[in-house]
Parts: sequence; structure tokens; C-alpha cells
Amino acid sequence: MATIIVQPGGARAGRQRVNLTAIAHNRLMLLLILFLVVTGVLILRLTWVGIFANGAHGDDALSAFLPARADIVDRNGVPLARTMDAYSIAVRPSKLIGDPSELARKLHEIFPDESEAVFRKKLAGRGWAYLRRRALPEEVAAVNALGEIGIEFPREKERLYPQRTLAAHILGFAPNAEGVGGMGVEAAFNDRLIDPARRGSPFAMSIDSRVQGALESELYAQLVQTRAKGAGGIILDANTGEVIAMASIPVFDPNKLQNYAGKRCSESPLCNHMVQARYELGSAFKPLSIAAAMDAGVVTSMSKRYDATAPLAVAGFRIKDDHPLGRWINVPEILVHSSNIGTARIADEMGAEPLQKLFRNLDFDQRAPIEFNERAKGIWPSSWGRITSMTTSYGHGIAVTPLHLATAYAALVNGGMWRPATIRKLKPDEVPEGRRVFTAATSARMRQLLRMIVSAGTGRSADAKGFRVGGKTGSAEKPQEGRYNKTSLVTTFASAFPMDNPRYVVVAIMDEATGQYGLRTAAWTAAPVVKRVIERTGPMLGVMPDERRDVDISDLMPLLHGDKENE
Repeated sequence: MATIIVQPGGARAGRQRVNLTAIAHNRLMLLLILFLVVTGVLILRLTWVGIFANGAHGDDALSAFLPARADIVDRNGVPLARTMDAYSIAVRPSKLIGDPSELARKLHEIFPDESEAVFRKKLAGRGWAYLRRRALPEEVAAVNALGEIGIEFPREKERLYPQRTLAAHILGFAPNAEGVGGMGVEAAFNDRLIDPARRGSPFAMSIDSRVQGALESELYAQLVQTRAKGAGGIILDANTGEVIAMASIPVFDPNKLQNYAGKRCSESPLCNHMVQARYELGSAFKPLSIAAAMDAGVVTSMSKRYDATAPLAVAGFRIKDDHPLGRWINVPEILVHSSNIGTARIADEMGAEPLQKLFRNLDFDQRAPIEFNERAKGIWPSSWGRITSMTTSYGHGIAVTPLHLATAYAALVNGGMWRPATIRKLKPDEVPEGRRVFTAATSARMRQLLRMIVSAGTGRSADAKGFRVGGKTGSAEKPQEGRYNKTSLVTTFASAFPMDNPRYVVVAIMDEATGQYGLRTAAWTAAPVVKRVIERTGPMLGVMPDERRDVDISDLMPLLHGDKENE
């Protein structure tokens, strides 16, 4: 029988192993408890900061994860301005090992838009200087390959505009991510864009970048074709006041700002002519004036006739028509043939007060009705004598911005309600109630008349088939040195579509354009732009062409004499 021998130290060794395991277990539990306590404290702290921290006490922990400036997007969420970590390229001249002239030549090859002389001056300077802000990665790599130890590549927060020149005048610019916006949305909504409580969410503009691109491209094509000095356009929601697109040419790239300090608006690409430049917009005012006469009870019948047999002599002035009909004409004929004489006679019969009241209700004596900081006030006549009432009725002697005209046409066709324009995307409950400036009946009649102008009058070249366009041409001589320059025209076409249920106002303006065969008036220069823009953008905006629908103008067509003159 085998004998089992028990060693005296075996029991002690077993007990030691058990004790060590228990100690290790206790330590692990203690570490786990400490970890849970620290984690809980951190979670509570972050929750406290997120809920109760006051922005006035400085940046909190969460703000480190937010952009220094909120993104700006279009109404569909397309990014148009963003804050990003970007490369810059700088130089410390004292550390350069190469020849500055040779280095300047190589830098010019990488950045051909900057001259060798500018680079040479910076390389030969005494202090640290930027060679390039917002440099692309491939540009940084090319400069780095030069092997110059005196060139540095700091990373900085930069405001970038990925669509480059698209909607530049609307966006404006910010010199850097933390700075104050210089113009446009960047300046007008600066507080919103840098607000710690809101900069984590993008600022949604009212514009549609697709429509904006189409408007800009058509205006630029027309500017080149007609050799115009400048061009611009606006697409406005007729029922909300939202700006769907706004373009001013020439343009600028907010990523590559240059110094335009001291230059007048007319000389600077930074100038947004749609809100900063004032024009005498000529015959585009005629529908507004006649609508005022209808509401004042002066024009009570479309068949009422006015003497246009000869120029109208008043206070030493002669009011005449570019294409005189030489006969008595009725109200539809005044608009279809764009008669200065007929419009002036209606204004004379109406008197100054109703016309002044309308123009003030349309904010023609105020700054352009939009949120931008840079916007011009209309040029209001110094006195309102008889001749002033007559000339302003057809758009001379008073100057406004194209945006003034766009908001006026919105009221003219939407049932009579004027609303200020806005660059913000509005929610349904944010649309302003507006103020009534025309009666609903007058607005309905004006929709007929504007449609007639396009189907049978001076606006025929804007007739985009199936879109039921209505509008009015305007060709005005530019004032120069106290008189009008007969060879310098600003041409305008103000319109809306679809005229049976107006949704959008479209205004196009050409500055000193020369149309085909030297034809310079709005029918040849501005109206064709509107046609092409509506054809391209209508479906984007949910308006499909339908040639089975139209405004009923059957009661007005018999009033036309039959001979069609172009303005």
C-alpha cells in the first residue's frame, strides 16, 4: 500500500497564491471604481458645460470642436463658404540661402498670377512676409521642392469659397476665419456667423446655386456678345421676397482679394451694382405708373384714349416717342408700344401725389430693401412739379437700384403686396405679411398687360415658350455732365413668370450694350437674356413649360391697332 507524504511548506504556498490573487482582484476593482468615478465626473462636467456654460465667460471645451466661423450654404445645402485649415507660404529673408532673384523667378512660375517683382521685393525685405495665403497642397509641394530653408509653411484657419466667383457679391468675403466680414452676407450676418451658440450650424441663404450659375453664365455671354460695359440680374421669389439669384458683372474671386480701396463703385469689381448702383430705368417704370393711375381712379377703362399725335411740350421740354404712332392711343397701346407721351399724359391727369405715394410705398426713396450693409438709396427728385411727375412716370428724373425695381414688380404681379427682399432662406412662418401697394384687381389687370407686352409688343424677344412670361423693356440714356448721353444706354427688362400664377420675378440689366446690327435697346440686349435664363432655370424652380396654359388677354387684344413698334 502506497504512502502519501505531505510536505510542510505546500499548504503555506497554496495559501500565499490565494492571498495574492485576492489582493490583485481587490486592486483591479479599486482601479475600476476610480476609472468609473473619473469618467462620471468628466461626463457631468461636459454636460454642465454644454447646458449651463455662458458664452460671455469665454470659449468652453465644446467650442474647440466648432469652426471659428459658420459655413454658408445655398438653399439646398450646397457649401459656398467654409472655414478650413489651410496652408500659407511665408518667407524669412534672413534665412534664405539662395539668390532672391532666381527664387522669385521660380515662384512666379508656380504662381503666374503674381509678378516676379512682387516676389523679389518680399524676398529681399527685412522681415517675415507672406508669399501666398490659401495655398493649394500641390502649390505647397512645388515650393517645398525648391529646398529653400528660409521659406515656411504655416497652417492657418482660412475662409475658403469653394465655388470661387459664383455668387461672390452675395457672399462677400472675410479676411480670415476670425475676422469681420468685408461685405455681403459675411458682413451683414457677421454676428450670426461667429456666434458660439450657432456657428456649428450653417447659415442657409435663399439663393439656389444652380440658378445662380445659369444667371451668371447667360449674363456673361450676353456681355461678351454685345460688348457691354457691365451686366447684372436678379431672380426674386414674387411671393416671399427671397432672392433666388443675384449677379453683378464684372465679378471677383473672394479667395484672391486685391486692394480696390478708394475706387468708386462704378470702377470696382467688388461693387454689387444690383444694390449699390442707381439707374434711371426708363420705360420699365411705365407699368408701375399706369397701375397707380388705375388705383387712383384716373384710368377706369382700357379703351380710354390719349393724344399721341405729336410731341408733348411742357415747361420748355418736349416729351416724344422713339417710334411715334402719330395718333390717339389707348392704355394697352401705350404699354405695348412703350409711349412716353401717353404715359406722361396719364401722369399729368393723375397729378403728383398718387405717384409720389406709390414710389414711397415701394421704398424708392430708401436704401435698397435687403440685409446687406452696402446698398444705395434711390435718388429722389428735389421737387415735384408738373414736369417731374410726367418724366418720372416713364423712368426719367428718378434713379433706383435694380433690386428696387425687382421688389416693385413682385408687388405688381403677386396681388399687390410689397415685401422687402431677403437673402435668408425663409421658413413658411417667416414670410413677412408685407404692405398693400396695389389693389388685387389692378394687379390682375397688370398681369394681362405685361403678358400682352411680351406676346405682342416690345418684349417679344423674352417670350420663353410655355413659361407665360410677362414684362416690360426699359432703355434709358445715361446722365453725363448735366445732360443725357444719347450714345450711352442702360437697358433693362423686368419680368415675371408664369404670368397666370406668378412665382418669380426676373430682371436683367445691360450697361452700354450694343446689340446685333448696332441695335442697342432693351428689346435686343436685355430681353433675350431673360428668355434664356427662364428657359434654363424654370424647371430647376419647379415651373415646367406648358403651352396649353396662358393668361387670358382676349378682351385686350382687339384694342391693339395692329402695327407693332419696337422700343
